[in-house]
Amino acid sequence: MNADFKRIILMVLIPFVFSLLIMFLMKKIAYYIGALDIPKDSRRMHQKTMPKLGGLGMFLSFLLGYVLFGKQSILMNSILIGSFIIILTGLIDDINPLKARYKLIGQIIASSLIPLYGGIVLTEISAFGLYINFGFLSIPATIIFIVAIINCINLIDGLDGLSSGISSIYFLTIGIICIMTNSYNSLECFLTFIMLGSTLGYLWHNFPPAKIFMGDTGSMFLGYIIAVIALLGFKNVTFTSVIVPIFLLAIPIIDTICAIIRRKLKKESIAKADKQHFHHQIMNMTSSVKKTILIIYLIDILFAVASIIYIIQDRILGIIIYTVLFILVMWFLIKTSIIRERKK
Repeated sequence: MNADFKRIILMVLIPFVFSLLIMFLMKKIAYYIGALDIPKDSRRMHQKTMPKLGGLGMFLSFLLGYVLFGKQSILMNSILIGSFIIILTGLIDDINPLKARYKLIGQIIASSLIPLYGGIVLTEISAFGLYINFGFLSIPATIIFIVAIINCINLIDGLDGLSSGISSIYFLTIGIICIMTNSYNSLECFLTFIMLGSTLGYLWHNFPPAKIFMGDTGSMFLGYIIAVIALLGFKNVTFTSVIVPIFLLAIPIIDTICAIIRRKLKKESIAKADKQHFHHQIMNMTSSVKKTILIIYLIDILFAVASIIYIIQDRILGIIIYTVLFILVMWFLIKTSIIRERKK
């Protein structure tokens, strides 16, 4: 076992153990400061009050990983400052719910730091024969991209173990790609493995039946880091395009698009919560939270395998698998009420 691989194991293991243990403390603190998820309507999938400081625990695990393994740079500083703004916004919302526009302001400020201070800008996208150059819109496109991913992860955080499991699959897949492309010393490699350990430690407590929630603190933080990793891959040789890692988030992205269309058709606010998300549709079929989670994990793993094949081995085969998966997902959308209520 070489030194790089040993370092990767420690980057995952130490944040994992720290995250696993600190969640016990987060539960107590959540009750003390009132950061609780109290079921008040039928939309809630749980029936008892749940602490929701899991996101803070993940962030502290991430900070420990940075202290032990990170390297200081302007880009890393922008990520840390942006993460702190996201965490602060989420904490305030988890204790005393904020209006959607105030959360959006916090997300935009945090996202703006990446292109304006960190220097990572989404200038173009090229994949599958497509090419888009953003030109003078590169900085706004970068900010919109990060905010969009933050809200995709936030919206899908509706079942025990869902967003943390999908995020873990994302981090693991990107980690495998980093290893297979020998990108051991890249920033995306560091962020990926630190976050994999932090998220898995939380998932240990959040897998059904959950004992703690991540709250908006966690879902926004996960979305923020996921978006940053995708942008870092775009700037380096790890990925051919920012599009490919985004396919790993196919389920939350499709679910978000469907939610916006559904609410627009009903002439409702896009921020209004409902029980017609992707995971709710599968729940209607399985009547089991655990089965629903495992089915979504399986779908996400198939997208991950397609991404690995596309990047590492055979682009044609990867595109074929992507296409088959999207056809199956579209068929599912047509057969359910995820966009428009269907008659029973």
